[in-house]
Parts: sequence; structure tokens; C-alpha cells
Amino acid sequence: MKILGISGGRKYGNNDSMCKEALIAAKEMGAEVEFINLLDLDIKHCIGCTACVNSLMTGKGNMCVLKDDFDWLLDKMLDADGIIFANPIFCKGAPSMFLAIRDRFGPRMDRGNNVTANKIAKETGGKTPDPRILKDKVISYIGIGGSDWVTRFQCDSAIQALTPMWKVIDNEVFPWSTGIIVDKDKVARIHEIGWNLAKAAQDITNASYKGEEGVCTHCHSRNFFLDRESTHAICCMCGIEGDVKIVDGKVRFEFPQEQLKHAHDTLSGKLIHAEDIGKTIATSIELKKSDDYKQSIEKYKNFITATKPAR
Repeated sequence: MKILGISGGRKYGNNDSMCKEALIAAKEMGAEVEFINLLDLDIKHCIGCTACVNSLMTGKGNMCVLKDDFDWLLDKMLDADGIIFANPIFCKGAPSMFLAIRDRFGPRMDRGNNVTANKIAKETGGKTPDPRILKDKVISYIGIGGSDWVTRFQCDSAIQALTPMWKVIDNEVFPWSTGIIVDKDKVARIHEIGWNLAKAAQDITNASYKGEEGVCTHCHSRNFFLDRESTHAICCMCGIEGDVKIVDGKVRFEFPQEQLKHAHDTLSGKLIHAEDIGKTIATSIELKKSDDYKQSIEKYKNFITATKPAR
């Protein structure tokens, strides 16, 4: 059993220390542990070129045009049974380097895309994606903040797990935690998070969420896109649509069970999304052949060019 700890904070600071505390617990459970600090890596931002998904869907495997340390990190993550992220909280959410990793997962690591690509490769004799991408994994997120500005962190984090359909075991924020390394109660909770993850990694099939219950009973998110004219709402994490209501003085998110097959963290939901994207791409390809499209593009190309810094 391998547990990988990843810190997105300053070296030897709170995030490093709490990530290591969770790894101490995992090691006590018999896990082989490894630690990475993201500041040691060169991770470029996704440029949205779609080369990864194009290669997947044409039987050429799973590839990215960017040359940096992302593939090295991805290999470490795929080789682990469980992953712990400890990140500082920036602007209420996850820091930009973690978000870059989340974006780089994108269509390349999407479980639905890789299931489809695997079938295409076998039918055409092409290159199949790394089989580890389709392997179940458990993951936990720790967010450490210096104030109470923490309300977007859990959703930011869980979306990263949504892409490959990894099971989230804990997803917890620690506000007002500048001095967390000497706060015995918080350190004990983080030790428990490490223990929970290692326990879950021993039986991933039956592993389940161990954190505080959220408002969405499916993914435990507390972030919603609200309709200003009704009680209709969309969960910002799993995408389930339902209604936010007050029941016995408490907030409840109610949705029809049929919505579960559309959830963005389920294979059925991902395959529905892939079909929708396929239709969009087909429409776009036809649109680009039209004179109206070509004339519009020329209009914007000729209007102004981008200003660039001197090199």
C-alpha cells in the first residue's frame, strides 16, 4: 500500500508539516509513504489545445504537448493507492499551482474519456491509455487558512478527484490556523485524516467518505449555483440539479434519483457529457466551414493584435 503526500505550501511550513502528520498516521497503518512539495516542480498551466483528448480519441494514447514536471508527478500519483493534498487557502480557495494540476487533469485524466479511448484503441489496434488511469484510488484534501475566508476550498479540491473518479475520503478546511502545528486538537484531526485514508486504501472498493456531511447528500458539497427566481439549484461540484429548501429549520438539497446518472462524478454522467461534447465539436467543425465564420474570424484577427512584452 502506497500513500503519497503532496504539499502546496512553503517548505517546512504548516502545509508541509500537516501533510507529514497525515503520512505519519498512514505509516503507522503499514503504508509505504512518499512526500512531494509542489514548489520543487515546474508545472505549466493548461493552454487548452485539446491535444490530449484528440490523441485519446484517435487511438494514439494519452499525451500532453507541454514539457515540464507534470508527467513525473502524474506517474507518482498513478502509482499510489492513496493521495493526501495539504494546500494553503488562497482567495477562499485552492492555490493556483494546485488549480493548474487540476486543469491539466482535464479531459486527459477523465475516466469517461479513457474508457471510450480504451475501446477505440482496441478496435483500431491503436495505443491504449495507461491502465492505471482506470484504477480506483482514494484521496483526501486538507486546506489550511489564516482566517475564515475558506468557503470555496472544498469544491475547488473535490473537482480534481471528480475527473478520474477517485474516492474522496476526507475534505476538510482548517480556518484560523496560522499556528496549527501547535494546536493539539487540529493536529489530532489531521492524524485521523491520514489514518482514514490508509484504512480506505486497504479496501478501496468499500471505501467511503468520512468527513463532515455536506448539503449535497451525493458529493457533500456546500457550494451551489442558485436560481434567483425559484428554489432550483445546481451543485457546483457534482452538477446534480434539484431544489434548495428549508426543512425543520435546516437547509436541504433535494433532487430526483434520476439525477444520479447525470452526476459529473459518475461514469454514466461522464459518458453523457462526452456525448454532448462530441455533438458540440461536430457542430463547431461544420460551422468553421461556413463563410460567416471565416469572415467573423478575419474581422477579429484584423482588428487588433496582442501586445507582448519585449524579450
